[in-house]
Amino acid sequence: MKENRLNVGEESVVLAGVRLKSTNEEDFLYRMEELEALTKTAGGYVKAQLFQSLEHPHTATYLGKGKVEELKALVEEKEADLVIFNDELSPSQLRNLSTQIDSPVIDRTQLILDIFAKRARSKEGKLQVELAQLTYILPRLRGQGHILSRLGGGIGTRGPGETQLEIDQRHIRTRMDELRAQLAQIVSHRERYRERRKKNQAFQISLVGYTNAGKSTLLHKLSDTDIYVEDQLFATLDPTTKKLKLPAGIDILMTDTVGFIQKLPTTLIAAFRSTLEELKEADLILHVVDSSHDDFVNHEKTVYQLIDDMDANHIPVLTVYNKRDLITDDFIATGQGPSILISAHNKSDLDKLKLKIQSVMEEQFVPYMVYLNADEGKWLHRLQSETILVKQTFNEERELYIVEGYASSESAIYHELEKRHND
Repeated sequence: MKENRLNVGEESVVLAGVRLKSTNEEDFLYRMEELEALTKTAGGYVKAQLFQSLEHPHTATYLGKGKVEELKALVEEKEADLVIFNDELSPSQLRNLSTQIDSPVIDRTQLILDIFAKRARSKEGKLQVELAQLTYILPRLRGQGHILSRLGGGIGTRGPGETQLEIDQRHIRTRMDELRAQLAQIVSHRERYRERRKKNQAFQISLVGYTNAGKSTLLHKLSDTDIYVEDQLFATLDPTTKKLKLPAGIDILMTDTVGFIQKLPTTLIAAFRSTLEELKEADLILHVVDSSHDDFVNHEKTVYQLIDDMDANHIPVLTVYNKRDLITDDFIATGQGPSILISAHNKSDLDKLKLKIQSVMEEQFVPYMVYLNADEGKWLHRLQSETILVKQTFNEERELYIVEGYASSESAIYHELEKRHND
């Protein structure tokens, strides 16, 4: 493989993976490419990769005995700072490999946790990542001291800090209890905020998708606000909610969520569960897919699986195939339900997306027609911002507005329209 150039501050890395004989070779190579992208995001560069085909990973050392020797020689030859395995290693595998290989050894889970520690900005995000890291570290303390106490820091060591990692299990468990208590307070606050939003009856959309599919860019372009956007994996950890107006005039709330990834560590799913709960409160899920990625079909499956795991599969989904401008071959949509192909950087595409969202909302809403007196401007303004208003005419003879549109059957204005109709 082509060797990358080392930049200041980067760590040189050797990647190692086992291709199960039951796994498609192309899928395995995509996973290794993804591991390389994760390594780059964490601040490393890949000098070499080593694979082995097995029926199942070796229970003691993940790789077979001969391959471990080959890996050891490769690490010495390349003078690698770090070895990263493309699976979650068991505590005994990690311990055995660490004793046989001179350079520090980490696994895919620890790499992802490290990226999350690097990306966390809010207090909640930092607490969630620390809890996930300690949950991961606790059963792996034995035999990892030389990794966890590296004075210079580096990939796989960000987060809780050296002194904290050297304390005994009892203290770590105490710290985990403290983190859970702090997170419980934040979760309680988030739930109150959610209830308040629900009372305001705003239509809520959750953006979900595989990491780096372009969710934050899309929200940034749609809402025309400053949101952290970067072409890297897991650029967004903290949920961001923005208010935006659709062509008919209705206001909606759109929330960005953390990106998903294949085999997202279970410790992270558990830690970020309160953040992902936003998904269950949505009226519509916007599933953003990088349509230019060769493995986008598997990316879609990963996201659908996580939507199922969050018990959110009853919520309508609109699939947004993003990055149309980067597609080189013919594109065939594979998602479930309605979909649209766009580029988040194309204004015309964004306008089409807004209309598409509106049409999907209309299918969920109930049609209405109401007569308003000429002096009922306040009512007219509410219909414009709280419903999808599609037709508005003025009858000069009767001095009445005839307004037609669609309203959510759960909204306060719908019930007021019903009452007005009955009166």
